[in-house]
Formats: sequence, C-alpha cells, structure tokens
Amino acid sequence: MKEIFEAIKRSAIKIKWLIENEDTGYSKNINSTGDTQLKIDIKSDLVIEEEFRKISSVKEIISEEKEKKTAINENGRYFVGYDPLDGSSLLDVDLSVGSIFGIYENGYSGTDLKAVVYVVYGPRLELVIAHEDVKLYKFTEKGEFIFNQVIKLKEKGYLNAPGSTQGCWSKKHKQMIDDIFASGYRLRYSGGMVPDLHQILLKGGGLFSYPSTTDRPKGKLRMIFEVFPFAFVFEKAGGAAIDGKKRLLDLSPTHPHDTTPCFFGSNEEIKLVIKYNE
Repeated sequence: MKEIFEAIKRSAIKIKWLIENEDTGYSKNINSTGDTQLKIDIKSDLVIEEEFRKISSVKEIISEEKEKKTAINENGRYFVGYDPLDGSSLLDVDLSVGSIFGIYENGYSGTDLKAVVYVVYGPRLELVIAHEDVKLYKFTEKGEFIFNQVIKLKEKGYLNAPGSTQGCWSKKHKQMIDDIFASGYRLRYSGGMVPDLHQILLKGGGLFSYPSTTDRPKGKLRMIFEVFPFAFVFEKAGGAAIDGKKRLLDLSPTHPHDTTPCFFGSNEEIKLVIKYNE
C-alpha cells in the first residue's frame, strides 16, 4: 500500500507542474461520459498511469477519463479507480481542483475499498490519506509531503454545499436546503467536489449534497472515482455518507461509470437528510 501512496505523491507533484505551466484549454476528445476533455485532463491521466505502471502491487486501474479498465500487473493485489483532475473546468478561473484515488481489493464495490488518497491543487499543494484514520499532508519547499494533522469531524457543522441544478430539485430536497440555511448554515460551493469536501472536512463539518434530480435521476457523481472514495474518507473522519437513505459504501456499480445521488457530512447533517427522505 505504501508504494501506491508514494506513486500518487509523485503524480501530484507532476500534475501541480502541469497546472502551473501547461495549456488548460479544451481538446477535441470526448470522454466516456460525454464530456469534452481538457488537454490537461489527458496529460494528468497519462502521468498517473505512468506512475502506476511502476508498482507491482497494482493489478489494474480505471480512470474517469477512460471507458475501459487498464491491466497493469496480473499478479498485483490492488485495483485503483481514480479521477485524474476533478473540477478541471475551474482551472481557467484559477480555482482549486483535485485528484481522487480509491484503492480497492477484489473489485470496485464500496466494501472493496481499502484506502483513499485525494490531492488538492490550490494556493498550497495538499494531500490526504485515509486508511486507518484520515491524515493531511502539506507539500513543503523541500519538495516533500509533511504530515500536518489528523482530520476529525465534529458531530455537527455549519457549512452547506448544495450541488446540482436547483431548478431540477425535488420539493423535499429544496425544503431541506431552505431549512438548513434558515437554521444558520453558510453557503460554501465552488463547483469542485474535492475543494468543497476538503473545506467541510477541515472546518469540522457540514453537508455536501448531490441529489437525484429530474435531469439526473441517478445523480451525476461516479461511484468508483468520486463517491466511494469520499464516503470512505468521511466515515474514517467520524462522519457519514448516504445516497439519501442507504450507506454509500454498501452500493455496488454495474458499470465502471455508474453514478448515484450522494450526501456527505457530519452525523447531525446526515440524520437530517434521512429525516427528509423518509
């Protein structure tokens, strides 16, 4: 497992350089879910694949930017599902973006997840590893990631990050969001999953939601690359993650790019979500 963490650290440093120096415009390619790829999405994906090909414990990988799985080492133990550059459309306005890595064993169901790493490319380069607990590392001028703190959520937070198109919300979801704001929560939503969830984790709690909507009944966020990894992080940090009713990590995808509604938060916020979805 450690060699996978180290490969991700090397990838993060290289992607940081790409963000700072390479073209962030669109390519002519369309990814598996119909999105036009940025040039930097493609380059970041190649950087990560190159690093994982050096790791004997990695059996196969699957990227959000590819339709099919990629075999690495038939004798490997781990399967890695990753989003090479989440929120990359925010780069042209210089907002924070990230990379997400789920490290699985035996398959890609939520129960197969063994560890998670995510990276935040912002004013600082930060990396979070969730394994037994959730640890934050910061990149220093010496060119290495140094441990900073263990991340632990409080029982209740004060931030609310409501995703998706509001005009497509159900009445009960709109009522929940209105009631949350009426009780004093603060809006914090950039449109980037990694920085928004990272903020909730570091500030001690709150709620991030991407519900079922009329335009996206199964949600937008992908189980293997985005939802399962952050569900794992939130649970390890003392919070919870559900699809509205069920625990996210109890779900199993039928296709590598399957999506699901999702809610991540500290425990009091998740109890509230369950109440509104009864």
